Amino acid sequence: MGQFLRALLLGLALAAFVAGCRTAPVLNVVDAPVVANKPPSMQDVQDAIRRAGAALGWRMEPVKPGLIQGTLELRTHKAIVEIPYSTTAFSIKYKDSVNLDYTGDSIHSNYNGWIQNLEKGIRTQLQNL
Repeated sequence: MGQFLRALLLGLALAAFVAGCRTAPVLNVVDAPVVANKPPSMQDVQDAIRRAGAALGWRMEPVKPGLIQGTLELRTHKAIVEIPYSTTAFSIKYKDSVNLDYTGDSIHSNYNGWIQNLEKGIRTQLQNL
């Protein structure tokens, strides 16, 4: 019985460790420079952000001039970000999530991949202006 209990505890500890590996520090993009072939207008930057998000499955909703809210829903997971922008810089900041194990400083590691893809898409759209 002692060996069974020890094996059970070891198995539970291993399962907790593996589950913990699926989280990472929350990635926020802060003041990424807007690099375009021509000086962009605020509308140009907004359109580039919306196109990039839409191409990746994000629902992009302008909140006010200089701010877009992006929502990505995949299966039972949901990520919501705020994207403040100007003609010189943009950011992507965590706002809320569902089923992504957010703890205040860490989140499911897939979230960071989604943010990296969104940032890359925005940069590409801006460069094509």
